[in-house]
Amino acid sequence: MEKNEIKILLAEDDHNLGTILKAYLEAKGYSTKLYVNGKEAHDAYIKEKFNFCILDVMMPVKDGFTLAKEIRKANKEIPILFLTAKSMQEDRIEGLQIGADDYLTKPFSMDELLLRIKAILRRSTSPDAPELSIFKLGAYVFDYKHQTLINGENIQKLTSKEAELLKLLSENLNSVLDRTIALKRIWNDDSYFNARSMDVYIAKLRKFLKDDPNIELLNVHGIGFKLLTK
Repeated sequence: MEKNEIKILLAEDDHNLGTILKAYLEAKGYSTKLYVNGKEAHDAYIKEKFNFCILDVMMPVKDGFTLAKEIRKANKEIPILFLTAKSMQEDRIEGLQIGADDYLTKPFSMDELLLRIKAILRRSTSPDAPELSIFKLGAYVFDYKHQTLINGENIQKLTSKEAELLKLLSENLNSVLDRTIALKRIWNDDSYFNARSMDVYIAKLRKFLKDDPNIELLNVHGIGFKLLTK
């Protein structure tokens, strides 16, 4: 889906922040409608067609979680990104249980928001589109379903987390995979200890892929990782 085809519903009760976000997203090519409470946003969602929702959690009249539940009843596929001033794990869990694709804790950078939106849109496929399970990575064939990395006659069996992480990297091939997105998708929590654990898995994957000099698994400082094929 092209950017000019994507219409974003933005629900944010902070008028200044909402106005800035709307202007930024439109400058990046995304048509954006701003609403200052959950009820206005829900009424608009019923009347208009949107392709992406950015919802503040704490809003008057109707909060973001309630709004997301109502949107999910009508559309189980539309991407939802939460904005929250809270960092409590209970809020993150509730958001994931509702069916959120991701969340950002305030304050956040505009660049990070854009990265999250792009990553979610890359993952979003039509309900009829089959999910990719076989990836060609240079000299390797990665079979996600069977958790194997094959290079000629050499078959490397992967753990579940290794396979999940390599799948995210493969889906974002030659693009940056945001480390926070990976942590939330695979570990459901971006704590310090989980981040260190993910670094260990990245090192393992780098070792598994070392026999092909045309493949690089890079650390992108302060952002995440990039799987490159030449």
